[in-house]
Amino acid sequence: MLNKIEFKKLFDTYFDTIRNFVFFRCGDEDTASDITQEVFMKVWEKREQLCNDNLKALLYKMANEMTISNHRKVKNRNDFEQSMTLSDESDLSPEDEMIFTEFRSLYAKALKLMPETQRVVFLMSRYEELKYHEIAKRLNISVKAVEKRMSAALQFLRNELIQP
Repeated sequence: MLNKIEFKKLFDTYFDTIRNFVFFRCGDEDTASDITQEVFMKVWEKREQLCNDNLKALLYKMANEMTISNHRKVKNRNDFEQSMTLSDESDLSPEDEMIFTEFRSLYAKALKLMPETQRVVFLMSRYEELKYHEIAKRLNISVKAVEKRMSAALQFLRNELIQP
């Protein structure tokens, strides 16, 4: 178990080194600071389950995993944004461009209207490319609950986007 004084000492000792470690991996100071703060927040949240043995290794492991996760998130967001924009070289007719733009607008609207529990699971699956068991672990729910929410989210999108 990690008490307040031990946590402060851990934070003071390792914050800068962990931040530098993350910075060298991602190349962005703000992102490095955010990820490092998130690492220490997780340690504080789990302090009662932690023993004082080898916390340094745990910090580096968590920082590494969060950096990778952040990289995936940014990459997926960029890929999605790039896929949702039409290139100048496209061979789409003006009618196709209009249909595509309308569909993109309907999709964005449907995501906003979707219940939050379903939207979170859907976005984690589709844009962060997480597996159901990873989503369940992050949200602290069962895999069956993730499956049910995902199914409901897909049904919601079908209903919103394919209107008779």
